[in-house]
Amino acid sequence: MTLLELSVEYRTNADALRERALLLEQRQRETWDEAQQVCLADRIKLLRTMWREARDLAVLCERYYERGYRRNVKYTL
Repeated sequence: MTLLELSVEYRTNADALRERALLLEQRQRETWDEAQQVCLADRIKLLRTMWREARDLAVLCERYYERGYRRNVKYTL
């Protein structure tokens, strides 16, 4: 598997994570139970973090071999 193919997988997963977070946000707005709202907020926060990381890794894999591309410091040794 090449890095470009891997970037497509990361982007697909990032889109799925974003859709799930949006769905949970809608559910959170519709519920009146405060305990459930807190639980959903925690899940949304985790999904948003996973979404950002998958999106960043997709860009990193897409542009890894481009000359002059400044890599994300978070994923550089």
